Amino acid sequence: MPMSSIKIQERYVIYGSMFVMGGCGLAYEYTLSKIASDLLGNSARQWAVIIGVMMFFMGIGSDIQKYLKSNNLFDKFIFFEILLGVLGGIGPICILFAYGKFQSHFILVQYSFISLIGLLIGLEIPLLTRINESYTDELKFNIGGILKMDYIGALCGALFWVFVLPKFFTIIEMAAVLGLLTILTAAFALFYFRKLVANYTALLGICLCSVLLMTLTFVHAQELTSHAEQYLYRDRVVLSKTSEFQHIVLTQSARGTISCFINGNLQFNSNDEYIYHENLVHPAMSISPRRNNILVLGGGDGLAVREILKYDDIETVTVVDIDAEMTRLATENPHFRKVNNDCFKSAKVKIITEGLLNKTGELENIIMSKKQGPHQTISAEIATVSIINIDAVKFVEQVSGIYDVIIIDFPDPNTLDLAKLYSDMFYHLLLDNLNADGIIVQQSTSPIHAKEAFLCIGRTMTESGLIVVPYHDNVPSFGEWGWWIGTRSFVNSEHELKEKLKSVDKLNVSTRYLTPEIIKASLVFGKGQLITNYIDITTITNSKVHDYYIDSWQNLY
Repeated sequence: MPMSSIKIQERYVIYGSMFVMGGCGLAYEYTLSKIASDLLGNSARQWAVIIGVMMFFMGIGSDIQKYLKSNNLFDKFIFFEILLGVLGGIGPICILFAYGKFQSHFILVQYSFISLIGLLIGLEIPLLTRINESYTDELKFNIGGILKMDYIGALCGALFWVFVLPKFFTIIEMAAVLGLLTILTAAFALFYFRKLVANYTALLGICLCSVLLMTLTFVHAQELTSHAEQYLYRDRVVLSKTSEFQHIVLTQSARGTISCFINGNLQFNSNDEYIYHENLVHPAMSISPRRNNILVLGGGDGLAVREILKYDDIETVTVVDIDAEMTRLATENPHFRKVNNDCFKSAKVKIITEGLLNKTGELENIIMSKKQGPHQTISAEIATVSIINIDAVKFVEQVSGIYDVIIIDFPDPNTLDLAKLYSDMFYHLLLDNLNADGIIVQQSTSPIHAKEAFLCIGRTMTESGLIVVPYHDNVPSFGEWGWWIGTRSFVNSEHELKEKLKSVDKLNVSTRYLTPEIIKASLVFGKGQLITNYIDITTITNSKVHDYYIDSWQNLY
């Protein structure tokens, strides 16, 4: 007997509900994984474990549904969807609060949300399949139709989460949007099937309250985030920003000290960042035969550029940082501008966020005055500074510029994505862009707390055709910190490179901390600090530096 047009419409409403639920379900998994990786680091592990746990509980939910009686299935489905929307919408902000205020119970709170959300997602498919039995004669068409819409919805949800939501919302706002979308879908199903719902008034009231809760969560997301994050930091949070790539927080102490955190990890403290950045920049600049063209990879905060622009003979500086938000903040935010001496602030500065090469195939350049401070110009010379927001690997693959000094200021290799920037392939690409007698310097984490990661970086650079020498210093906010400096293997031996550093008898620019004597002392390591039993390197397929880094810091605590 042919199905009536009303029945067909009802079946399409069920399929539409499954489509939305499939998309929101996957997006919830991504959101919970993202907040965990932001808080705990080691993103690959967090995503793998959390999605695995959620899928486990989805299986439990699919099994539990068999104990639900067949009467009032629409009531059960709508209630569970409203509950899913609420838990998914408030989950990330609750997890953030728990991490800051109740760290001893954080795992319990985190995995309670993960388990319950997974359980509710797991109830969706079998419940809708049972509801759909009255609209589809054969089991194969019933299951096929429901699963098809779930999987199509999951793909659309993934694309929506990756390419749309981050452009407009923070992670807390994204969760509220997803929760609101889930609840509104349940509300539409409640209204459309109201004649089949036994507890219409009660469910309508729950639905309206849930919509109000999600709306308030969305409207006050920034305030809630700032309040929750304040528990994570000793000093007052003055900026909290989530970009496409990372979460950036600035704090300010009562004495005015500025600290920058990325994904919860300290990037600099204004009390002592100059110790780090002077060590990063000036040893390489002092021994380089030329300083005409400088490449800075990372360093979007402008602190390394501040040191570079002290040299009168600089002609071009190219800064490559993947995050346009970081370079925007370094250019516009008053806290960043105070710390980086306003080095990115000029009427002629333009940050390239789309594309890399101009119409003639050449690297686009931006003109910038060299400044020592916001109002004090140290040279009448003009330096050409290119600030490019692109992945560093893509940059070195596309650009055939030749640089006299390459300064690598990436974050520590605490994720697999960052580990590729410490691989032999990446260093080989860099060599193609290094002058014959040019200098490379790499920030390389702590030689004490992450010794094996530090030594692995040196081995990998050596395997790539560089002669490298390690040096270290104490940066109070970080502890003992290390760098590797290198040249092409046919230019200097390790001994010759070390002697060049020792022979620096004068720094030709003003510094707050670094002296020739400190450079000499930084080459001296304690007994056994550079000895290891490991010989492996980091490749694009084997991220050993990441493994060593994670093991070292976990064992430390």
